[in-house]
Amino acid sequence: MIPSPLEPRSQNAYATSAGLPSFGVAELNRAIGTLLERGFAPRFLLEATVSRPQLKKGHIWLTLTDGDATISGVIWSSLRQKLSYLPAEGDGVTIIGRLNFWDARASLCVQVLDIRPGRQAALRQFERVRELLAPEGWFDPERKRPLPEHPGCIALLTSVPSSALADMLRTARERWPATRILVVPIPVQGPVEGEICTALEAVSRQAERLGVEALVLARGGGNREDLAVFDGERLARCLGSAAIPVVCGLGHEDDTTIADLVADYRAATPTAALVALLPDQQGALLDLRQQRLHLQRSLRWRLDLETERLAQQRQRLEALHPQGLLVQSRQRLQEQRQLLQALSPQHILERGFSLVRGQDGHLLRTWKEVNAGDAITVQLREGGLEAVVSRSAAPSI
Repeated sequence: MIPSPLEPRSQNAYATSAGLPSFGVAELNRAIGTLLERGFAPRFLLEATVSRPQLKKGHIWLTLTDGDATISGVIWSSLRQKLSYLPAEGDGVTIIGRLNFWDARASLCVQVLDIRPGRQAALRQFERVRELLAPEGWFDPERKRPLPEHPGCIALLTSVPSSALADMLRTARERWPATRILVVPIPVQGPVEGEICTALEAVSRQAERLGVEALVLARGGGNREDLAVFDGERLARCLGSAAIPVVCGLGHEDDTTIADLVADYRAATPTAALVALLPDQQGALLDLRQQRLHLQRSLRWRLDLETERLAQQRQRLEALHPQGLLVQSRQRLQEQRQLLQALSPQHILERGFSLVRGQDGHLLRTWKEVNAGDAITVQLREGGLEAVVSRSAAPSI
């Protein structure tokens, strides 16, 4: 029967009398190693701060600490050559690792299978890139371009499939289904800055041919460390140089990346990016109804005004009609005839007055115009009289 590694192969007299198992050093170390292999998770996540990283024979040896405890860690050379991120002194990191236990020295170490920057490292990168780009004016408000009011086509650069993409497509259908959506799949986590820049540059080059009027760079939730790829200098310059306006919807409302600062518009979430970029069809319908009502009122007012103007023109035409002009002329002639009749001397004679003329035929208006013995003519309503003045004198009062 082969003994178990957890059991001693031999016992001395003291161990036998005390009821205790007996080990050699190698046996004890192997037993501990076996316990760790059987009882501990084969892989785990570890949040830690890197201390004293050292390169030895192609491997990186480091101390991992949380301030209260430490443990050794190692990045084997085969993995180191594949990593785009290598930790520096004081970097906060998230590690996917497993335990390595060496029987010969009873040495315990965390073997790093993957390593990503922690929050502190991400914030340090953010500050470094911001200090680099700010003097060049990449964050200036004057550089921000206005978003199209009614875009015919927009490009969505995001992970496919993802809940963020599903939310954005649903929002686009609800808000403005007339806009065509071009989905461009990109990786959004890990050392993928180059791939994102390649996709972004391709969309920018073909924007005019494809009719794309704006692009959205989006990523759903995650911690700040997961957004570190959007703090890259190259990505920032690509976004700032894009041929069309750029909207960023990355992470949560409280997360701010370098990409957010460079973009023409920063949205709190991917869904908010679509809300900012696309008009609201319900609001547009309400606005159209109001405009239609205003147009109807304007047309009604214009129609009433034109109707009144046509009525006035009709009255003028009727007043200028030849038949109407003839009637008016006849009326004026009749009035003039009546006036002439009223002013006619004959009309005066009809009232019982008479006209007295001197020898030369002129009308006499005063007694001073004749002398005694002058011949005068008196015109009556019917006929007349010839007489001789016997006396001329002033009228008595």
